[in-house]
Order: sequence, then C-alpha cells, then structure tokens
Amino acid sequence: MRSPLVEAELSKADIRILAKELGISNWDKPAAACLSSRIPRGIPITLEKLGRVEEAEAVLHREGFRHFRVRSHGEIARIELAQDELPRLMESDRCVKISARLKALGFQFVTVDLEGYRRGGVTLS
Repeated sequence: MRSPLVEAELSKADIRILAKELGISNWDKPAAACLSSRIPRGIPITLEKLGRVEEAEAVLHREGFRHFRVRSHGEIARIELAQDELPRLMESDRCVKISARLKALGFQFVTVDLEGYRRGGVTLS
C-alpha cells in the first residue's frame, strides 16, 4: 500500500498549510482519537456505547465547540472542554440544553471535568 503524502515527505503541518491555501474547509480540524478511547480501560466496548459517545460529541459539535471529548463512565457522561471554551458552556441555557440531550441518549448524569480537555483523559474506571 502506498502513502503518497509520506512519499512526498509532507508533515501534518505542511498538509494543513496546503489545505488552507487550497480553501479546504476542515484544514484546521483537530485530530480525532478512536471513540473507544472515551471508555475506561477494562470496560467492555460495545457498538451501543460507541454510538452513544459519538452522538454525545455530535451534540457538542452542533453547539459550536471545537476541542472536547465526552468520556463515558457507565451512566455518567464526563464532558472535557478546552479551558477557553468552558465559559461558553455556561452561557444562557446552553448547559441545560446539552445535559437534556445527553440524558436523552441514555446518560443519567452529565458532568463537566474542571481540568478541561486533555489527551488520554479517561483513566478513571
């Protein structure tokens, strides 16, 4: 299997610059880890759990958030947001609306992690 971008010796930064210059709308889209990384180690991963996390993250995306994760801890959805996006979550009725949507997906509790978004943030079980 060939990897043309690797063969052209383009780095991720190079690709983003070229994509921006070409007007590609997602040139600055954050890297996305596998959905299974939102579920604590040792917990069985099912399509239902992955789908629920995916839908929960879609809720935050539709609200305009860019750097976030929804970590699934059984009946708890733990939202991690970039520190600079946390104040927006608390604007108006946004947190109430997001909580209602995540509960409609089957989470009983919706929490916000005060440490904010960070890679590898699902170490709790």
